[in-house]
Amino acid sequence: MRKRATMKRRDKEVVMDEESMERALARITHEILERNQGVKDLALVGIRTGGVYLAERIRDKIEQMEKVRVPSGIVDITLYRDDFAIGLPRPLVGKTEIPFSLKEKKVILVDDVLYTGRTVRAAMDALIDFGRPQFIQLAVLVDRGHREFPIQADYVGKKVITSSQEEVTVNFRELEGQDRVVLQEMIPE
Repeated sequence: MRKRATMKRRDKEVVMDEESMERALARITHEILERNQGVKDLALVGIRTGGVYLAERIRDKIEQMEKVRVPSGIVDITLYRDDFAIGLPRPLVGKTEIPFSLKEKKVILVDDVLYTGRTVRAAMDALIDFGRPQFIQLAVLVDRGHREFPIQADYVGKKVITSSQEEVTVNFRELEGQDRVVLQEMIPE
């Protein structure tokens, strides 16, 4: 039996620093407000974990600009993953918190990195279990390509060209003490 090589990550390039993340979120916020003609019936839902921090920041920017607090929530997709049934090793199930009705809401689903589209598909399935929104739009900080599902973001902070041997890691000041997006390469140990 052949042994599988273990891989480790090595930073290759910082693709967004704190300032560029802030600019991207400001632009995304403006685009959301313009496209939806304000905040009427708008709601933000962050995909646990990274999407939650981004949704909170977008919500705060909307509040600063529009002087209105937009409802926001959190969706955990663990039980909706298409690989859940085939045996994820001890999945850590987080709490979904949507303290408002989704009925007729313009839901902005927020995530940090858009890759295959599987996470977004699972998040949409989870949201539909909570009600029927008017529509769902997708906002992501980074779009790295390599789709396996026909899913596109409506709002993108930055598109990053990657290979399948690379990872995109988003660091948040709330967790790691600094905001940045790093392109990492996977190398054998």
